[in-house]
Amino acid sequence: MTYKFNSNHSFHFDTEYAGLPIQNKGPFISEYLHRLHCTMNRALDHYREVFAFRFDLRLPANHSPHSSAYENELIDRFIESFKAKIKHNRQMARREKPYAHDSVVRYVWAKEVGHRGRPHYHLAVLLNKDAYRAIGTYEPGRDNMFNRLHEAWASALGLPVSAVSGLVHIPDNASYFLHRENQASCAAFFFRASYLCKAATKTFGHGGHGFGSSRI
Repeated sequence: MTYKFNSNHSFHFDTEYAGLPIQNKGPFISEYLHRLHCTMNRALDHYREVFAFRFDLRLPANHSPHSSAYENELIDRFIESFKAKIKHNRQMARREKPYAHDSVVRYVWAKEVGHRGRPHYHLAVLLNKDAYRAIGTYEPGRDNMFNRLHEAWASALGLPVSAVSGLVHIPDNASYFLHRENQASCAAFFFRASYLCKAATKTFGHGGHGFGSSRI
């Protein structure tokens, strides 16, 4: 199979990266694996234990993206909205308990294009386990992670929350607890998240990006 990709990128064909196993979905893009690895390590350098989870974002059936630049803006708006919701939640937590734990939002995302040319997004988020440890279920009015994801996606799309029901997908076994001193826990998450770094179904050029990650 022939892949079109950015000339600044290189392919990775091995079954491991930095000593960690990766999925049999190659080839992968080495630079994406590097950024995933750095994101995970930054989280573990900051927090002894990390709560990480996978989810997907889909577009409404009647929603037609205007351009690749618009698609970049869409995922940026989602991330900024989600970060604002985490910040607000931590502020509310500290009102009740002055020593409630804070959390930096670290993330990796990948845009893929399906058979019909419609983009969708795969994401992994890493948070402080002392602050968060569950996704929860979608129940309107509840202050949980699942609702924050729906609210942030609705905000990014400019739609009411009710209109994005079913557009935030939580896959099976989506949650991971990483421990700084437990290599197996890190390897399990990295294996799962390596899917975001595969070359297949990525698109390049036209002002679009196929991958992004937090920088802190």
